[in-house]
Amino acid sequence: MPGEPRLGLRANLAQFCLLVAVNALVGGMLGQERTVLPLLGERVFGIAAYTAGLSFILVFGVAKAATNYFAGTLSDRFGRKPVLIAGWLSAVPVPLLLIWAPSWSWVIAANVLLGISQGLTWSTTVVMKIDLVGPHRRGLAMGLNEAAGYGAVAATALATGYLAQAYGLRPAPFLLGIAFAALGLGLSTLMVKETRGHARLEAATHVIRTDSDRDRLHDRLTNREVFLQTSFREPALSSASQAGLVNNLNDGLAWGLFPILFAAAGLSVGKIGVLAGLYPAVWGAGQLITGALSDRWGRKWLIASGMWLQAIALSLIALGDTYPMWAVAAALLGVGTAMVYPTLLAAIGDVAHPAWRARAVGTYRLWRDGGFAVGALLAGVVADTLGIRAAIWSVAALTAMSGLIIALRMYETHHGPAADRRR
Repeated sequence: MPGEPRLGLRANLAQFCLLVAVNALVGGMLGQERTVLPLLGERVFGIAAYTAGLSFILVFGVAKAATNYFAGTLSDRFGRKPVLIAGWLSAVPVPLLLIWAPSWSWVIAANVLLGISQGLTWSTTVVMKIDLVGPHRRGLAMGLNEAAGYGAVAATALATGYLAQAYGLRPAPFLLGIAFAALGLGLSTLMVKETRGHARLEAATHVIRTDSDRDRLHDRLTNREVFLQTSFREPALSSASQAGLVNNLNDGLAWGLFPILFAAAGLSVGKIGVLAGLYPAVWGAGQLITGALSDRWGRKWLIASGMWLQAIALSLIALGDTYPMWAVAAALLGVGTAMVYPTLLAAIGDVAHPAWRARAVGTYRLWRDGGFAVGALLAGVVADTLGIRAAIWSVAALTAMSGLIIALRMYETHHGPAADRRR
């Protein structure tokens, strides 16, 4: 009937594309910090210890992880759009605090708000896209979503590097954040439509597959049961959660320590910006391919291979001392992350029932973005004790182990077009 929700990418193309654009703005808010903030801490605020310097990532990760968890519950209770708008309202003060910060404590406060904002906005755009496309194109949907977000992270990291080199570390790089927040809030308020009705439609027509453990997971799980299944009990969900945590653990390392490593080697701020942008650029663009490939090839081995490729790339960065070698390693790190990032989200969507999928996504993203905090703490302590390269080696080893857990414990959650036709 006219006006009633319909599932599928083609049926919801206009709203889907709008949400892709909104998530690009979400990524831009994160990208404004990637090149500049580690250098700001070192050169403006005199932060010498690596652990202290990475404190902004730690509080960001804790705030985002906790908010991710509650975002799923809130979006189930109140709807997706109100949560999205609340996330953008939390983002508005962030660039202003970074511009005017007289002390590092202001930067910490800004990153608490940024974590809350990212948890609400990014989680909600993920859930809304899964709502719209239905069961058959989740990998493609997540690839487009994450490509937009991390493509914007890359472009903004590159732009802020050049702005910082030309005009200084403040305020020019953070003026982009003001524009992103204003535009994101405006689009989300005036043009984005609620998608909870699409999830209800899918729940009403949902067919439980009998070729996996999902036949045990009915549609009436409590919040506690969803958390336990996603975190520990259900093999695919819990495997995805640990891989997400480790993936963002190494992203936190890249965010906080790579610019300092590159600066210590004598690279200019502009070149540091290129390296800081190259990794998420390849990551973002690669997801346009890997998300769709996971719909055809399946999720498990794409995730495991991506984790192992990330471990190799981190090892090359630890070994390297030249701009070309670091560029190659950054590109490989982006490819490995692209293989993992949308595929993990698609796997969560495969297993979770539509009635509690938003809560499962929130729980997964709690663990995944908790990796920022774990990475900041681990990398900071190891770097202060043994040096930056030792921290990178440690994270590379953890990433390789995570891929092994996927290979041994996770079952295949999606079996390609043939399985879709049977459903």
